[in-house]
Amino acid sequence: MAVKAEIIFNKQVSKRYFHLKVKVPNQQLFPVQAGQFFHIKCCEGPKPLLRRPLSIFRINEAESTLEFLYLVKGVGTKALAERKSEETLDILGPLGKGFSIAEGSENILIVARGVGIATLSALAFKLKSKNISCFAIVSARTKEDYLVEAELKAAGVEAVFVNDEAGTSDPSCVKLLAETWISEKKIDSIYTCGSRRLSKLMKELAYEHRLFAEIALEENMGCGIGSCYGCVCQIEEEERIRPVRICMEGPVFPLEKVVFA
Repeated sequence: MAVKAEIIFNKQVSKRYFHLKVKVPNQQLFPVQAGQFFHIKCCEGPKPLLRRPLSIFRINEAESTLEFLYLVKGVGTKALAERKSEETLDILGPLGKGFSIAEGSENILIVARGVGIATLSALAFKLKSKNISCFAIVSARTKEDYLVEAELKAAGVEAVFVNDEAGTSDPSCVKLLAETWISEKKIDSIYTCGSRRLSKLMKELAYEHRLFAEIALEENMGCGIGSCYGCVCQIEEEERIRPVRICMEGPVFPLEKVVFA
């Protein structure tokens, strides 16, 4: 469903990232699942022509509000960053399939890179309401790119932040930390988003420790509704590799099924 949402705020939270909060006109968009996304028309003019997919950072059904964290990178997100409070934003969604929580889950590990923490934060906030313990490894380029530290702490998430600048985000470091937590915290599920390299690592660990695991994939999209096949990835099912659309069959997939090049 496409609606006109009112911008409550659209503020810069670091050198490269913005935080957008909108109020939707009615309850028809809800319920919204963590892991789903909205296709955003970034400006009122004809350019850029295509919408931009933004995963949901925070959902407040009682207030009819949605929040997004986004990286300002290209023409579309640069135009979006210029939008002001009280303006209206054309948003289409919710789209795609969200995260699922395995029955009996008690201790969950989320592993994110960059803005991937936005997608996984929505899940972490949901886990708090279900009394499921959540642990997080958040990777970024620099300390300046650390996002949502306060929000994760408020949600009761025990989080470790690592970065390239300090050399703490190397896969070997992340693997050691993840394996320690899997053992000590009795992790039973893993969720990941934002890094192909870390996702491959989590896939290996989930297989080794027989853990439930899901991934939210990020990709440029054309239509966002499955018609253009511009966001295809490969998954393996029943010993056969086949293409699927991230916007329709995803963006959340069982991690064991995703084929990484």
